[in-house]
Amino acid sequence: MDNPSKPAIDPISRDIWDMKYRFKPSSGGEPEQSVEDTWRRVAGAIAAAEAPDERARWAAAFYGILEGYRFLPAGRILAGAGTDRQVTLFNCFVMGRIPDSLDGIFTQLKEAALTMQQGGGIGHDFSTLRPRGAEVKGVGADASGPLSFMDVWDAMCKTIMSAGMRRGAMMATMRCDHPDIEDFIAAKRQPGRLRNFNLSVLVTERFMQAVKAGEDWPLVFEGRTFRTIPAARLWDQIMRATYDYAEPGVIFIDRVNAENNLSYCETIGSTNPCGEQPLPPYGACLLGSLNLTRFILDPFEEDARIDEAALGQAAAIAVRFMDNVIDVSNYPLPQQREEAFAKRRIGLGITGLADALAMCGLVYGTPGAATAAQDWMAAIERAAYGASIALAKARGSFPLFDPARFASTGHAAGLPQELRDAIALDGIRNGLLTSIAPTGTISLLAGNVSSGIEPIFSIRQERRILQADGSTRSERATDYAASLWWRLKGEDAALPASIITADQLTPADHLAMQAALQRHVDSSISKTINIPEDFSFEAFRSVYEDAYDMGLKGCTTFRPNSITGSVLSSTPVPTAVEAPEGEAPRAREEVLSGFSYKLKWPETDHAIYITINDIVEDGRRRPFEIFINSKNMEHYAWTVALTRMISAVFRRGGDVSFVVEELKAVFDPRGGQWMGGRYVPSLLAAIGGVIERHMIDIGFLSPSGQRFQVAEKDGEKRVSCPRCGGQSLMFQEGCATCLSCGFSKCS
Repeated sequence: MDNPSKPAIDPISRDIWDMKYRFKPSSGGEPEQSVEDTWRRVAGAIAAAEAPDERARWAAAFYGILEGYRFLPAGRILAGAGTDRQVTLFNCFVMGRIPDSLDGIFTQLKEAALTMQQGGGIGHDFSTLRPRGAEVKGVGADASGPLSFMDVWDAMCKTIMSAGMRRGAMMATMRCDHPDIEDFIAAKRQPGRLRNFNLSVLVTERFMQAVKAGEDWPLVFEGRTFRTIPAARLWDQIMRATYDYAEPGVIFIDRVNAENNLSYCETIGSTNPCGEQPLPPYGACLLGSLNLTRFILDPFEEDARIDEAALGQAAAIAVRFMDNVIDVSNYPLPQQREEAFAKRRIGLGITGLADALAMCGLVYGTPGAATAAQDWMAAIERAAYGASIALAKARGSFPLFDPARFASTGHAAGLPQELRDAIALDGIRNGLLTSIAPTGTISLLAGNVSSGIEPIFSIRQERRILQADGSTRSERATDYAASLWWRLKGEDAALPASIITADQLTPADHLAMQAALQRHVDSSISKTINIPEDFSFEAFRSVYEDAYDMGLKGCTTFRPNSITGSVLSSTPVPTAVEAPEGEAPRAREEVLSGFSYKLKWPETDHAIYITINDIVEDGRRRPFEIFINSKNMEHYAWTVALTRMISAVFRRGGDVSFVVEELKAVFDPRGGQWMGGRYVPSLLAAIGGVIERHMIDIGFLSPSGQRFQVAEKDGEKRVSCPRCGGQSLMFQEGCATCLSCGFSKCS
C-alpha cells in the first residue's frame, strides 16, 4: 500500500519537468523517461567533482536527497548538469563595477550579454556613472546620465534569449545619494521603459536617520554636491512609486555589508534580480532549497513535528552537493570563476514553509509559526555550517578565508560559540551558506508545494493545457498540504484552520515570518509582502519603516494597481491561443474596419504595408486579422505565412497580446536597426512594434508596456499570464509565476 503521507504528485509536476528540466539530447538520442532519470543525471554530474573512488558513493548520496523532491537544486542545475549544453549552473550574477567611461561602460555591456547568453540573470549598480548634465571633460559635452545607459542594457536584454529558453532578468540598483536618484525612482512611470529590469534603491543608515530627523539630504557624486533635498521628500517619492506600481524595491545596503561574513574582503553594491543574493562585483549565486514538507512526521496529527535529524542530514549533503557545483559549472566570464573559487559562496534555502507549518497545525504569520520557522532555519544553519567546516578539514578553506576575522565578522559573529570555535580551529569551506530564493517553478515541480517562505497562494487552480495537435485538456492543481489533508481525512473533510491563503494575511504577518527567518540566513531572502488595494499610503509607508526597524536587509511589496492588476487571482480563462471549449474561431464579417501602417526597414528598398482589421466584442475593439504586403518579393513566403498564422491566432480570441511579445523578442543574427531612437533587433520585431502600437491605439493593450496584461472581472482586476493568457499569475518572492502553465519570470 502506498504511504498516505506522500500524496500523489499532480500532473503539473510532469508537465513542468517535461518543459523545463527533462534532458532531450540534441543529437536525437533517447530522452529521459522519468524525473528519476533527471535526478540520476544530476547526481552523477555533481559527483564528478569527487575523487574517482568516491564518486559512486556520493552520486548515491546526492540521489538520496533529490529523490522524493527532498532537495530541489535551482533550475539551472536541474536543466544543465550532465548535459551537452554549454550553460552555467549558477542562476544569477552581479556584474563588475561599471567604470565611468564610454569604453568601460560598453565593456560591461558586452560582459552582461555574454553572461545572459549562458543563462545567467544579472545585477548592476549604476551609481558609479556620472549624473545627467555633468561635464565630460576632454570632449566638451554633458553626460547623458546612468538612465540613458540603462536603456542600452534594456535593449540588449530584449535581444538575448537566456539559455535559448527564456528572457533574461536584470536588477539595477542606485544609491539614495546619487544626483539622478529621483529620475531612477520615476523611470518606470514612462510607458514601456526599462521593462527588463527590476529596480531597487540602495538605502543607507544615514539616509534613514535623516528621514526620521527631518533633515536635508545631499545628492553627491565623487565628492561634489549637486543639490540638496529634504530626505523625507525623497523617501516619500520612493514609497509613492512603490505604492503605485510596485517598484523600486528597497535594499538596506549598509546593513547588507555590515552583516556580511566577507565584509573584510568585499563591498556589496547590488543583488541578483530577485534580491536574495547581495553580491560583490562578479559574484555569483548558487541556489538550492530543502523542501520542508518532506521532513514533517505525523502530518496533521497532534504530535506533528519536523524530523530535525533528517533535515540536518539532508542539509549537510546539500552543502557538499552545492560546493561541488562550483567546481563542475561553466562560467560565462573568467572573473566570475575567479570570484566563485575565491569565496565559494552558496545559497542553501527552503521551500514549502507554509505547507509544512499547516501540516504541523501552525497558522502562517502567528507567533507560534514564526518561532517554528526560526527553529527550523536555525537547525539548517547549524547543519550547513557544520558541514562546511567538515569540508574545510578535508578539502581546505576557501582561499580568502581569514581565521582572525571571519568568525568575528558579520553574520558569523552571531553563530553558536561551538561553531565559531570550530571555524577558528578547522576553517570553513564556504564564505556564505544560506539564502532563501524564489522557488516558483521548482515548487510546482515538487507537487505544488507552497513557494519558498511565501504563504499558500490558493488551494486549487484549474489548468488548461494546449496539446501538440491544437486540442486542450484540463487539469486541477491542488496545494500540496490540502491534497495531503484530503488524502488522509477524506475528500469531503473541511480544511483545518492551519491551511490559510495569502489573501487572509496582513502585511505584519509577512514581516513577522521574514524577520524570524532572517536571523538564521547569512545572505538575504526573496519575499513579496502582499498589500491590500485599499491600504492607505501612510500605512504602506510604515511597512517599509517596520522592515527597517525589524532588521531586514530589504523589502519588496506588491499592491494591486492599474498597471499590474491584482496579486491574488486563480480564476482560469481560455489561453491566448485557444478557443473556449466547443467553439470554433469566429467567422469573418463582410465588412471590417481597420488601419494600414507603412513600415520602412532600413535594409530594404521597398516599404512594408501592414493592415490590421478589428472587430468589436463585448464593447471592446480587438484585432481580428492582419495583412502584410510589400513589392519586395524576397520576403513573400514568410510574410504570407506570418499573415495566416497571426490572423488565425487573432480569430481564436482571448488575450492575444502575447503575439507582440513573441515578435519583439526575435533578433536577427546579422544585426538589427535603430528606428525612432530605439534599437529594433529584427524586421519581425519591427512588425511586432506596429501591432503593439495598433493595440494601444484601439484600447486593447495598456500603454504601460507591461507584459502582464490586466483584465477586469466581477469588479476585480486580474493579471493575465503572458504565455497562456490565463488569469492565474501570482506575484511572490519578487517574481511572477503562473499556476496555470508554469511560466516564471525569474525562477
